[in-house]
Amino acid sequence: MDRKYVDFQLAPDDISSIRFGVSPGHELTHAIRVLQRPGDQPLQWGWLRSVRDRVPQEPFELMAVIIGVEGYFPDFLTATPGWDMTPADEAERLAAVRPELLRADLTKMLARSTGARNAAIARMIEHPLRARAMISEAWGELWRALIAPVWPQLDRLLRADIAVRARRIATEGIAVMAAGLHESVTWQGEAVRVRMRKHSELVDCRGSGLVLVPSVMGGTGCAVLTEPPAQPTLFYPAQGVTETWARDSAEASRSLGALISPARARILLTSHDPRTTSQVATDCGIAVSTASHHLTVLRESGLVASVRDGARVLHSRTPLGEAMVGAAV
Repeated sequence: MDRKYVDFQLAPDDISSIRFGVSPGHELTHAIRVLQRPGDQPLQWGWLRSVRDRVPQEPFELMAVIIGVEGYFPDFLTATPGWDMTPADEAERLAAVRPELLRADLTKMLARSTGARNAAIARMIEHPLRARAMISEAWGELWRALIAPVWPQLDRLLRADIAVRARRIATEGIAVMAAGLHESVTWQGEAVRVRMRKHSELVDCRGSGLVLVPSVMGGTGCAVLTEPPAQPTLFYPAQGVTETWARDSAEASRSLGALISPARARILLTSHDPRTTSQVATDCGIAVSTASHHLTVLRESGLVASVRDGARVLHSRTPLGEAMVGAAV
């Protein structure tokens, strides 16, 4: 059987053409799929136990109709992920999606549906403005019920993953980083190649670039966005996701604190961005000398890296530190 690939073609040696983003819409969309087929996602069972009694039924049924259980779902639900994309930004963008784009994406879903589901999607296509309002309202209700309570933990996992990948580009190059995203992803000279199940495509990213987006809810495989006006995008599984990822931050801090002391746990959990010793001390409510001592222990354990920046020394988590935090959260 012939293998299927999507090749994202890049300009030669153009590091700036690859960038990272987060997509609240992608996480919510896949959360709705998890609820439809919970047996397929054992890493989400901890999250499922916390939300299964508060799922708003009518919004869920509406979104399940347009999303389905697998394969393609409307691009307008996840388009244009960005590094600074917030849930509020995503909700605002969805509420303003162009009617012709909504109609085009729903038409693709129409061809993939039958029976009552097909009829419901057809009605949305006939009245795109009304459909947009219904989808936007349902998205908001489901976000507040399903994802908002765990967004701090989920967002921390996403950004910890990005920090590791970005450092890998700086230390080992794009090829090594890309090949480490997932077993289905390889670096092919001037292209990022993704092995797919159902289709092949060559996507010219020269001039537009490629966005890499980690996902917690998206399962263990990769997904792509390739059709304009969406930015060429590769979604891949975030590292460090375990069944307990949805535990609240206080519980995660206690768990990590039992291993490396509460003060060092706080420092490590908040070290996703480079900070000076003084900033660490202020953020954690401890003396500068105490912060310096804990940072030395964490650095000698390989959990924190300290890099001189002019007159300052900046501290941030190492990949090993990211892995430890990911397992804890």
